[in-house]
Amino acid sequence: MKEYKLFVQRIGIVGIANILVALSSLILIPIMTKSFTINNYGIWAQINTFINLIPSFATLGLPYTMVRFLSAEKNINEIREGFYSITILILISTITISALMYLFSHNIAAALFDNNINIAHLLSFIVLLACLNTLLLNFFRTFQQMKRYSIFLIMLNYLGVLIPSYFAISGYGIYITALGLLIAYIIAFLIMTLFIYLDIGFKLPRFKNLREYLSFGLPTIPGNLSSWIVEASDRFVIGIFLGTAFVGYYVPGYTLGYIIILILTPFSILLPSLLPKYYDDHDFEKVELYLKYSLKYFLLVAIPTAFALTILSKPILMILTTSAIASHGYLITPFVAVSGLLFGFYAIVSNVIILEKKTKIMGIIWIIAALLNLGLNIIIVPHFGILGAAATTLTAYTLAFILTVSYSNRIFKFDFNLPFIIKSIIASIVMSLLIISLHPTGILNILITVILAVIIYLFFLLILRGVDRKEIELIGRIFLNKKEDNKRILIIKK
Repeated sequence: MKEYKLFVQRIGIVGIANILVALSSLILIPIMTKSFTINNYGIWAQINTFINLIPSFATLGLPYTMVRFLSAEKNINEIREGFYSITILILISTITISALMYLFSHNIAAALFDNNINIAHLLSFIVLLACLNTLLLNFFRTFQQMKRYSIFLIMLNYLGVLIPSYFAISGYGIYITALGLLIAYIIAFLIMTLFIYLDIGFKLPRFKNLREYLSFGLPTIPGNLSSWIVEASDRFVIGIFLGTAFVGYYVPGYTLGYIIILILTPFSILLPSLLPKYYDDHDFEKVELYLKYSLKYFLLVAIPTAFALTILSKPILMILTTSAIASHGYLITPFVAVSGLLFGFYAIVSNVIILEKKTKIMGIIWIIAALLNLGLNIIIVPHFGILGAAATTLTAYTLAFILTVSYSNRIFKFDFNLPFIIKSIIASIVMSLLIISLHPTGILNILITVILAVIIYLFFLLILRGVDRKEIELIGRIFLNKKEDNKRILIIKK
């Protein structure tokens, strides 16, 4: 059917965009680690940790609210009312938080930035733009303008790489490099704002749906904040107990393992704006179908990726960073890769809870996981260092995964396809044996090994019948853009 074809096409578009985003983050690692001291690289990592933190609560959960409530809206006046109501609320919230950060910049600098007060001052402006750009990107996601979304996502990330990289390579120091990040965010903000204005114009809102928006969005804040605590608070704990140098050792290995999350991104972007219309129309068969195959396609790539990243972590980090960072950080990657795998499973299954508008449940789950993570970090990091931080991250993600799957299964059951998961793991183990036997070092050898590993994985998965010809032919037709009669398109459904 045409809608399934469009769905997979959109997954492909967003997937390609996120591969490019992943490459941008990897490009930045060698530039920053080799341009700065380990302490200054640790400061750079802490800046990015803040950028991920503030939008999780400063945006009041409203970008996701926009996706849930406006994705099916066709009336331009209602779209303007909803979008500008949300925009003004987020603007007020983020300006207030940025002002507080500026006022307490001395304390922030002392705790996390080696007393670099200028960085702390600049950070208050960077996070303001980061929050606004989060909102604007979600506008294109809401109305499933996936080509625009992908283009702007790539633009935002590569501006955030190219401008700071230029300053870092030119020897301008950490402050000017961070200023380059602010410039990149401003440019992206102005361009996205122009496109949105051309789409819907401008209208002062009456805030008529304010209560409904906030009642949906605000309960997501504890979950968002708790999710950030699980994902990134370990860097703050490491910085406080061990110093910024150990943050510098920790982050590259973490970033490498977290690449798995980028495999999830197309599904996490498309499903929340796609599923509500079917769920509200009680078309549960389609909801189940989209969830089932989204999970399968995610795991199809994520499981072998977790195996490969675990084995190749050290040689990749040797290329991207320094020998000191690689020696300290390569063991972080396996913990984070498995954490990313569990989070991806969680993120797809949790759509069931979101469709029922049970956002408070998700908040409670992540609060529990966050308290466990933060508590364990405070206890373990001083004694076991960065490896202890990685282990607590995996523990927290495992807990969130178990609680979410258990609860969502009570609301809406769908097939997790356990036989496929087992077959994918078996094929990944065979693939891993090949990688271990080749023991690649250097860029060329690693690339050749990865290509061979992909071939071996797919070969054994086909032998085990983990995927069938119908699925391969459908995906092939979609991405090769073959124009065939809809009756001849093989639908992935029994």
